[in-house]
Amino acid sequence: MSFQTALSGLNAASTHLDVTAHNIANVQTSGFKESRAEFADVYATSSGDVSATATGSGVRISAVKQQFSQGTIDFTDSSLDLAISGEGFFVLEDSEGIVYTRSGAFSVDNEGYVVNYALQRLQVYPTSAGDSFSTGSLEDLQLVTSENPPQETSVAEIGVNLPVNESTPAVTTFDPLVADSFNNSSSLTIYDSLGATHSATTYYVKSSVSNAWDTYLYIDGNAVGGANTLTFDSSGNLIAPASGQITYPSYDAGNGSSPIVLTQDFIDTTQYGGEFGVNQLTQDGYPTGRLTGIEIDQNGVVSARFTNGQADRLGKVALAIFTNPNGLQQTGDTTWGETFASGQPRRGEAGTSDFGLIQSGALENSNVNLTDQLVEMITAQRNFEANSQMIQTADAVTQTILNIR
Repeated sequence: MSFQTALSGLNAASTHLDVTAHNIANVQTSGFKESRAEFADVYATSSGDVSATATGSGVRISAVKQQFSQGTIDFTDSSLDLAISGEGFFVLEDSEGIVYTRSGAFSVDNEGYVVNYALQRLQVYPTSAGDSFSTGSLEDLQLVTSENPPQETSVAEIGVNLPVNESTPAVTTFDPLVADSFNNSSSLTIYDSLGATHSATTYYVKSSVSNAWDTYLYIDGNAVGGANTLTFDSSGNLIAPASGQITYPSYDAGNGSSPIVLTQDFIDTTQYGGEFGVNQLTQDGYPTGRLTGIEIDQNGVVSARFTNGQADRLGKVALAIFTNPNGLQQTGDTTWGETFASGQPRRGEAGTSDFGLIQSGALENSNVNLTDQLVEMITAQRNFEANSQMIQTADAVTQTILNIR
């Protein structure tokens, strides 16, 4: 019996060494979770046999459990490197089904999909109407490769100060080529439906009527409509047009784009003393944009940034939590699969409920403490040596018995 007991100890110590070696080997593996060997004693007793002198039959490995404690987070230079600070797993999918991981070392394949090194695709919640996401379904995260379409300018907001002490121009007939026929001007770049740029210049002419200014709009040097009058009260505030807006006739740029229909909003324009000043000059159009980068915020929202300053939401990174993560099946490549013991995944969004936050440009390190593992290795080695010595002792006792005459 002592041989079998000691042999069970050797087997248990050997498994302990295997677990420790696996932990040490993965000390640099992103998202790796260390395992712990758990032991249970063995008693070979039959039903109803409760002997006070039972010595037991050795030991066995009752379980090898992973420890899902948080690993430290290191920052990287890639925006597609993701780390979860808190609870949750990334959701991945390939031809064999869905798996889960804490390793966020992602890249882009030749089709634009965000994948890990095993080419399993990161799952996100697709965008829906407005700024929301459809959390009832999953889809592969694919980065856009096309250009961001342009937007035609429709509204320009102009806030200038027209000096009340200005005199009417010396030349009474307005001509944009004659400087003495207008007092001031302001220009901004606008865009047509094809994203081509055009120069829109507004000229300001002090009227002979008190507190009134005539404005003229020219696009690319061509007049758009005629004179429009801005009227101010005695405090210098705009009173006409009441809405502050002037809508001009359509302008054909002659390049195949749709005619530009521009509305200028002068609501913030004033007539105060002092000098002419441009306080606001903005418009709502933009040109065609090329992809410059990907941004992922702490809530997992993935956005594509373009050279035209625009951003497209591509989805929201899906996270999953399990009631019993120790019941997950290890499938290699730092991924886990769902089992009956783990329970079904509870999917959610980063930063909500008990789900952790997502850090872009960072990776979660292995949670293996190398010092602790070296101590475990020494302990397992001592246990192995002690059980080996037990076998030698049992062999010596057996030999002594055999030598009795």
